[in-house]
Amino acid sequence: MFIWRLRRENPEVIDLTLDTMVMDNDEAQKRYGVQPTYKKVKGFQPLQAIWNGKIVDAVFRGGKKHSNCGNTVVNMMRDLVRLIREEYSETVTIIVRLDSGFFDEKILQACDNLGVGFICTGKMYKGVKEYVGVQLEDQWDVYSNRNQEWKYLEFGYRCDSWERFYRAIYTRLSHDGEQRLLDFARPDNVILTNIGVNPKVLANCSTQEEERRLLHTETIIESHHMRGADELPHRGLKDFGFEELPFKRFVPNSVVYYCMLISYFLFETYKEDVLDGVMPIGSYATTVRRKALDFAAKIIGTGRQLILKVTQAVMDNLHFDILWQRSQKPIPIII
Repeated sequence: MFIWRLRRENPEVIDLTLDTMVMDNDEAQKRYGVQPTYKKVKGFQPLQAIWNGKIVDAVFRGGKKHSNCGNTVVNMMRDLVRLIREEYSETVTIIVRLDSGFFDEKILQACDNLGVGFICTGKMYKGVKEYVGVQLEDQWDVYSNRNQEWKYLEFGYRCDSWERFYRAIYTRLSHDGEQRLLDFARPDNVILTNIGVNPKVLANCSTQEEERRLLHTETIIESHHMRGADELPHRGLKDFGFEELPFKRFVPNSVVYYCMLISYFLFETYKEDVLDGVMPIGSYATTVRRKALDFAAKIIGTGRQLILKVTQAVMDNLHFDILWQRSQKPIPIII
């Protein structure tokens, strides 16, 4: 299904996000196999790959499995990149967004070896703060998203045990007037990337203009800020299905989880293909059920035909005639 949507949308750059999702099973009736999570509840913590608001790959795991547990992350990236290269395009640019839980040299090296760009939240070590603290004011530039401004500074970043440097961008929220935040509450970030360091990442950009755009520092900062929106599918999946899994054993629960993922993917494509223009693409399942499915109707039979009758309000608000025509022409999944 992932390849189906890639071929349909034909993107020149594939932006993936890897993240974990905590499933709270503290109040579940059957809690066998649940484990403590970092959110101080007992449950499960699957690893998920997200693209364009859809969960395209996942590994169901126990709650104590942290972001960078074992080789799961590296294996998932290798499998996804191989699938994309073999089934969609050998040359498409792939960029992976990661939070600080994936800040590990083996993951960053795996991206380098695969020719994949990464944008990763770094750890705020003492040495980074000391280096940034002595830089002159005129060395900082400004990034704005029209609502807020950040100052940023570029430098090379390497942990003591690492073999190579990566491109680092330190961002600091700008404040007007005399008001300042204490150090522990300051929303500073250090962003690591191999874009501009590893030439293989952007070697196959369609145009030089696109390559320059992806290399630009403000583009990388903007992409990093997209991580907040990337986590919305976690909430969407829970709203579509449920967190508390029904079975006593781990394997049956994992089957339920994977079936829920497949159904949620199809639900997201239904919103894009059928409900487009009727309600926002980002609507949660509860909203879709309440507005697009939960309405009064009447089925009557006359003249050897079945007729679905709805009120004029439903016809006008939902453009029901258009929805009906779209539903009669499903888009086939061709792999």
